[in-house]
Amino acid sequence: MGCAGHPCVRTPNLDRLADDGVRFVNAYTPDPICVPARASFTTGNYPHKCTGSKSNSGRILDDQIKIAELFSQNGYVSYASGKLHYVPYSPPGTPRLLHGFDHAVLHESGRIIKSFDPTGNTPGLEDYHDYLKTVGWGGYERAHGVGNNDIHPAPSPVPEEHYVDTWICDEAMAFLEQHGRDHADKPFFMFMSSPKPHAPYDPPRPYDTMYNPRDVPPPFRAEEQGKPRRTPTKFREMITHGWDLWPPQCHQVARAYYLGQITLQDKQIGRMLSFLDERGALENTIVVYTADHGDLMGDFGFFAKCAFYKGSANIPFIISWPKILRKGTIADQLVGLQDLLPTLASLAGLHLPREVDGIDLSPLLRGEEFTEREFIVSYCLSDPTQLYMIADKRFKYAYSQAGGTEELYDLLKDPDELLNVVGDPGTDETIQTMRKRLANWARENDELSILDGDELKRNDDNETANVEFLPSTMGWRWF
Repeated sequence: MGCAGHPCVRTPNLDRLADDGVRFVNAYTPDPICVPARASFTTGNYPHKCTGSKSNSGRILDDQIKIAELFSQNGYVSYASGKLHYVPYSPPGTPRLLHGFDHAVLHESGRIIKSFDPTGNTPGLEDYHDYLKTVGWGGYERAHGVGNNDIHPAPSPVPEEHYVDTWICDEAMAFLEQHGRDHADKPFFMFMSSPKPHAPYDPPRPYDTMYNPRDVPPPFRAEEQGKPRRTPTKFREMITHGWDLWPPQCHQVARAYYLGQITLQDKQIGRMLSFLDERGALENTIVVYTADHGDLMGDFGFFAKCAFYKGSANIPFIISWPKILRKGTIADQLVGLQDLLPTLASLAGLHLPREVDGIDLSPLLRGEEFTEREFIVSYCLSDPTQLYMIADKRFKYAYSQAGGTEELYDLLKDPDELLNVVGDPGTDETIQTMRKRLANWARENDELSILDGDELKRNDDNETANVEFLPSTMGWRWF
């Protein structure tokens, strides 16, 4: 975002939102993968508690508080437009799994279609796919031939007025128009959820050429000497997906397309803010902008997620309520997606029936006394490839079960995480502290899969510990 100091991306509407609210600069996803991160946002709990899975699977358990259900039970009408990524997906002719949303239109990037009718001919699976057929662009959302997790930039053949981000905003505004007619006496809870920015990097024209790749800042490069000391699973992914074969210019083009996606999304956020403002509702509407995870965009040779470098694990996190909350505030407290449920419930005066992992940020947002976290934890994947992170404001420690790989970054001296200082003189005490904190957190939160007695579990025999491992596939995948 421009407000976060990016030198060339254009995000005037997000910058406006930050000017009207509180922007957190130390915000983390509890799990840098879509499904578990969204489950955590929904429930206020870490994924191992709310779904039982740290990977891209797991149905939210019935005993969990669910944010839309909570608001609906307290007099709100709840709406969702776009990507929910609640699994498992429901077969044709059965109720959708919405976890409490009263009304929803879905775009799941073809995942439901792939599950039940890969031909795309069955209506009612994904609403955006059906919509494109009504405007003469049926099936063209994937006609560039790039998969959901393939890093091969290509412009979308679908024009901007029918592109998914535009459609999601159109549908959200249509919901609110209907709300004003049918439920003017009730408040609303709206989840406007874009699948972008995300691979495929496919902004519609002219956003594919909006940023000159020669002007886009290049990816970060690690400064360690000798054998790589970075996340082994990302090294393997770099090889299987062919990223190590790309010339630097490929990274520049990919990043330029990604920035085009961001600016297009920013435009839709501006449309929604103007929609609320024109109806006199913006001053008294709580608006949150955040993400389930980030994208490394070539940093250290890696793309996508599933790592704890800031491109993947750090997330945008802005909360605005101009009528009530502080404006233009930059907050450095450690926060995460799990905090949204307790915070929004508190701001709305709703009672949570049980405790959750997240903390209520509303006192901080109001400028009142607030007890902040000492550290924050994130994790992803399952045994034997588990990855964990623990960070405070000074240090970020990342641990990979494969190979027992450790990473430590001094965020004050090295905010871009260029140098892993594990093994450097004077770091032993910090590493021991971080290990102990992580092990204690795992025991206190009944997340014992990473522990081997009192130590962090290490697996030297698994193929993921070997960064030279090369499977037969190049990693192309549709969903």
